[in-house]
Amino acid sequence: MSVDGLAVRAEMAVYGVRVDAPVRRSKGAGPSDDGHLVVDGANATLPIVADSPYEVKDGTVFRRGRSLGLSIEPVRRPRFYDLETSEGIPYQQIALLHGRDVLATTVVQTCIRYDESTRCRFCSIEESLRTGATIAAKTPAQLAEVAEAAVRLDGVTQMVMTTGTTTGKDRGARNLVRCVRAVLQAVPGLPIQVQIEPPGDLAVLADLREAGATSIGIHVESLDDAVRRRWMPGKSTVGLAEYHAAWREAVRVFGRNRVSTYLLVGMGEDPDELVAGAKGLIEQGVYPFVVPLRPMAGTLARADGVQPPDPAVVLDVTARVADLLTAAGMRGADQGAGCAACGACSLLSAAGA
Repeated sequence: MSVDGLAVRAEMAVYGVRVDAPVRRSKGAGPSDDGHLVVDGANATLPIVADSPYEVKDGTVFRRGRSLGLSIEPVRRPRFYDLETSEGIPYQQIALLHGRDVLATTVVQTCIRYDESTRCRFCSIEESLRTGATIAAKTPAQLAEVAEAAVRLDGVTQMVMTTGTTTGKDRGARNLVRCVRAVLQAVPGLPIQVQIEPPGDLAVLADLREAGATSIGIHVESLDDAVRRRWMPGKSTVGLAEYHAAWREAVRVFGRNRVSTYLLVGMGEDPDELVAGAKGLIEQGVYPFVVPLRPMAGTLARADGVQPPDPAVVLDVTARVADLLTAAGMRGADQGAGCAACGACSLLSAAGA
């Protein structure tokens, strides 16, 4: 994509678009409250904003009445959303469609860090539980049942399993081992990414790989300790040394460019330092998934009136990190499964990475 085209995408990522999107994500374990779209043939999540300068008409993006030459279409509501388990639980409360072909679930919808004094300011993992949009814990059998239907009915090609942090030494990772095994028994060969905090016992990383997980996300969000303490007071008690140890072992177990981590733009980190940190991760074989922060409803950030970052900063950071990834021969699509493989929440795939 050209620099001008990437600049437009950066503005759309921040200012959103005017369009009806039947598949949306609001609340949950993540930094974005967006609609799911396909832009120029690729997954994209963009804020749906009534007064955005960008409008979608007849499958094309317009700004102030001028077509920008970008094709865009909303992701259709999946058929598996119409089903429920034998216990009467709607499939939609167990897993959601992300983009047009990714099944995503938060296996445990509670987190030991969700107390207001310790919770991550960009996260609303328990809000969807409070509104009845999901259930607290999904069983391996439930996930297998939904995954089979999503693949069969809606052409899902990959799956993401994340979890709220639990009290155990493994911080929730061992439960994902059981879930991965169950899903792959029902849908052999489905690429699956697991997402966890650094586990206290790194041996579980090999267990996840042996169970059949394709890739792994160990998400730090920021490499600046001051930013981490301010934005993630509970999660920041897990030191960066522990993250680096987990990333090293994960790369050894899963392979280069099968390990990723989120880096959020918009929490106050110096852009040059963010890019330098991303460079260090790339040198370790870890894909830095650079995403603009768009505070969701129910988050402390939204309550405090935190605004998304300047599109120019998003463009600058993304372009520089994309160049580093390209030089290293690392593409998100090569992860096989997960956020980087989907690419929807970042501009990196649009930048060729």
